[in-house]
Amino acid sequence: MSGAWRTTWLLLAFMVVNFADKAVLGLAGPEIRADFGITRQEFGTAQSAFFALFSVAALVVSALTRRVRTTPLLLVLALMWSAAQLPMLWGAAGFGTLLATRVLLGAAEGPASPVAMHHVHGWFAQRERALPTAILLVGAAAGVAVASPVLTWVITHWGWRWSFGVVGLIGLVWAVAWRAWGSEGPLAPPVGKEAAAVAGTPGTPGTLSVEAPAKAPAEADSVPLRRILLSGSFVTAAFGAFAAYWLMSTLLTWTPDYLESVVGWDLHQAGTLVGVGALANGAVLLVHGLIAQRSARRGGTPWLPVGAGAGLLMTVAGCAVATFGAVDSMWIKVPLMMGPMAMAMVMLTVATTACARIAPPSRRGLVLGVLTFVYALGGILSPLVLGSMVDRAATVSAGYEQGWLLTAVLLVTAGVLATLFCRPEKAARRLGVPETTDTAPALTRREPVPPR
Repeated sequence: MSGAWRTTWLLLAFMVVNFADKAVLGLAGPEIRADFGITRQEFGTAQSAFFALFSVAALVVSALTRRVRTTPLLLVLALMWSAAQLPMLWGAAGFGTLLATRVLLGAAEGPASPVAMHHVHGWFAQRERALPTAILLVGAAAGVAVASPVLTWVITHWGWRWSFGVVGLIGLVWAVAWRAWGSEGPLAPPVGKEAAAVAGTPGTPGTLSVEAPAKAPAEADSVPLRRILLSGSFVTAAFGAFAAYWLMSTLLTWTPDYLESVVGWDLHQAGTLVGVGALANGAVLLVHGLIAQRSARRGGTPWLPVGAGAGLLMTVAGCAVATFGAVDSMWIKVPLMMGPMAMAMVMLTVATTACARIAPPSRRGLVLGVLTFVYALGGILSPLVLGSMVDRAATVSAGYEQGWLLTAVLLVTAGVLATLFCRPEKAARRLGVPETTDTAPALTRREPVPPR
């Protein structure tokens, strides 16, 4: 188990750097807009450029997990996104360079979450996955929480360009650590020739072959992908994750500007609140993961299905977002960010584990990639939509109020649908996907066949 948790902590750091990369543009937003002389809508375009290839790359690279091990894939992704940050250190790099590097960064970071989840699930049995999944998603909150005060200090003392350079260099450090300690888990599905051997391809005399576990996944693998993707559990989980990611992207992109332009705070105060809010997100995810794992280990039937529980929490978060946008008192706004609004993030954990449950191991990476493809659309649309709404409104305050209300409606709708239709265990039984146990496929050496 030490290898499993060592891998989990390494991938937690991976996700921290991943979301620090995402947060840097929002934190440096006011300085970038002033330096480049651009509007909020143009700035929203720069933020959305990050997602131009994000979803497509997530889908394509996740499909590669059936042919390529995830350990080298993660290393390549970390090197690519680190390299994408460094050009902004160049003093002559303008708005065009910013757009180009954000597109490249998104292409490198799009597959990061599904590939990391697929990798860590190779270390844990089905009933043990809720906690490590939540820990990786805590990396999203931790990345923002750590990035907010650190990058705010960097922006204040070294300038906004160095905020890009710092996260790029940290990504390179992580790549070195992963090269030294990263490895595949014992439950990782076979890829390439090994996958063919599991499916029954005859072995060559004197070579290694992979023997399928007692419950071979061949029957589950034969389930058409469209049946998985069109199941009620996948559709509602993906839509719920879309709504949660919309909220996350909105908070990362526009909360610093909202606090400065509407509330009247300075950059340091805004960055601090964004960081504390991210810690609240992380705390909610971690508590949910611990409760889910404890419940799974007990083996009892939960009083509320996981989809329904996450859907109800998302509905509560939607009501909190509506209240956040409507009231003026910071004594109400701040507590809402610290708890009720953070409840929406639970859907990211539930959606990931639910979609992994209804997918056979050999297709898990691809299914998680499709999930990422869907929810990442929230990251593309929210900066554009809210930036346009604020620029077109009579006042900045009115524009943000409309944006928060739109986000609230999206969260409540997704929460209701997940409550009614997200049932991963029922869907898995209907699709014929068995539960993953803690027994890994064994590698056995085939004895050479004596010549005739």
